[in-house]
Amino acid sequence: MNTITQDMKFRQALIKYSFKYGVTKAAIRYKVNRQYVYRWRKRYDGTLQSLADKSHKPHHHPNQHTEAELKLISDMRKRNPNAGLVVFWVKLMQRGYTRSITGLYRVLRKNGEMAVKLPNPKYIPKPYEQMQYPGQRIQIDVKFVPDACLVSDAKGKKFYQYTAIDEYSRFRYLEAFEEHSTYSSTIFLQHVLKKFPFKVECVQTDNGFEFTKKHSNTDNPTPTMFERQLDLLGIRHKLIRPYTPRHNGKVERSHRKDNEYFYASHKFYSFDDFAKQLKVHNYKYNKFPMRPLHWKAPAEYLKAFLDDGEIFKPILQHIIDKPTKKIWNNLKKVLQFTIYYAKVI
Repeated sequence: MNTITQDMKFRQALIKYSFKYGVTKAAIRYKVNRQYVYRWRKRYDGTLQSLADKSHKPHHHPNQHTEAELKLISDMRKRNPNAGLVVFWVKLMQRGYTRSITGLYRVLRKNGEMAVKLPNPKYIPKPYEQMQYPGQRIQIDVKFVPDACLVSDAKGKKFYQYTAIDEYSRFRYLEAFEEHSTYSSTIFLQHVLKKFPFKVECVQTDNGFEFTKKHSNTDNPTPTMFERQLDLLGIRHKLIRPYTPRHNGKVERSHRKDNEYFYASHKFYSFDDFAKQLKVHNYKYNKFPMRPLHWKAPAEYLKAFLDDGEIFKPILQHIIDKPTKKIWNNLKKVLQFTIYYAKVI
């Protein structure tokens, strides 16, 4: 089926106009030169197909690849199907090939012999461990307060936001500090344990010097004050992989929310002003509904868990609905809740 293009219709209208009013007037009206009009009038036989563009390909090419060169390229490609253009060109030159790399590219593209790109191995993410009750693991991190937020007496100073978030309920505790050290981390940990209404079993942090020295340049790093405090309290300390902040994802995500809803629109005139505003922001955060919590606020979600009758209800209901699926896992969860509740009481 022959295709009729707009160019073909344009040329037909041009030719008909030139037959009626002359070549010069047709060239002026259609804004083309007279040689263009004469060329298409000569080719026109009364059908639109005669006005179609013909191939612009030359009839012969004096420098085209010889049969021997094409055979060499084909044979080499069969032995090196995944070699890139430059690597393949170098291999051909080692066997007497003298053409340019652009000429080789045109031949490969014309013959459909471009390199076959191997598919990347599929990334299978490691399943993330889901917490089963509050305090099973909390994440702690430090955020530097942006300099743009500090004005008046606070300008030029350094303020820090210490953050602790419970992985199960997303319940957070924030505190302002003027110092970024293992001493500040220890004081913050003590305040966290007083503020959180549940027992903390594990604390997860990054490898910053305010938490640990295990990745320092010293041969025998000594425990920091923060680590000694955790050991004294019997709380397990888990370190994430170095330079992998996504492993502390919940606290990092909350810091991004802080940037969007707090630091982007607030100014601090002093440290006391910053601490006061941060306390209000923390209260609002714990009262804000979240999708991972089924559109409940962290404070509400935590309260529902700690209230009598709400701890075992979802697990027991799941066992009743699906008694034959993963029953041992469900019973294990009930046992975990029982042990946890006994600790709380």
